[in-house]
Amino acid sequence: EVQLVESGGGLVQAGGSLTLSCAASGFTFDGHAIGWFRQAPGKEREGISCISTSDGNTYYADSVKGRFAISSGNAKNTVYLQMNSLKPEDTAVYYCAARLLPDSSWVYWGQGTQVTVSS
Repeated sequence: EVQLVESGGGLVQAGGSLTLSCAASGFTFDGHAIGWFRQAPGKEREGISCISTSDGNTYYADSVKGRFAISSGNAKNTVYLQMNSLKPEDTAVYYCAARLLPDSSWVYWGQGTQVTVSS
């Protein structure tokens, strides 16, 4: 069974840091792009970061650029999102997703992990 599982969410004060993990089972990340998305209540889902496992290229939305960092772990099939200088507006459910390169459709999704940043 193909699964993506996020972990690492929680409650943090503004200015703090969290590291989210995305672990896959049932398939390998090789040849995929892994993305992080978030959705706050009443808002549309936002793609915030992505990494290509084929060449290591990364992407960041302007809203998180300079504060968040995406990386693939030493353990295969794990991708991390290091989140620094967190703001209350970063509060959302965070999801990881995977798409097979070079396709554009995100076909695998995790269940999400809640991140709450208090002011």
